[in-house]
Amino acid sequence: MDDTAPTGTELLQVDAPHRELLDELLDKWSLHVLDRLCERPLRFNELRRAIPAVGQKSLTATLRRLERNGMISRMVLATRPIAVEYRISPVGDTLNELIDALLRWTEHQLPAVQAARARYDRAEQPPSLPPAE
Repeated sequence: MDDTAPTGTELLQVDAPHRELLDELLDKWSLHVLDRLCERPLRFNELRRAIPAVGQKSLTATLRRLERNGMISRMVLATRPIAVEYRISPVGDTLNELIDALLRWTEHQLPAVQAARARYDRAEQPPSLPPAE
């Protein structure tokens, strides 16, 4: 057995080298963008239409972060006007099944999570005070 392999506890350390990458992949918009680009290459405005809730600034920041991390590639197309197309990279494509599994998991577990939230919220409500006289 390889004694140098990190344990689960070591992998979850806040300062572990991969933690920054996980934080960036699991942010608000990255999974949406990766999921769409796993289907096919898209231009910026196609991505905006595919993910209507994302703003232009947030989408730009997400695309730059994903490109920097090697998850997607950016290709300038020789068209008039010049257009940019984003596509999943070979490294990013390795996330396809994981993203699908995570989305399926959330779909199946959401009712249980919502029930747990409701129980928690009911338990956290302060007791009602009697009406003031």
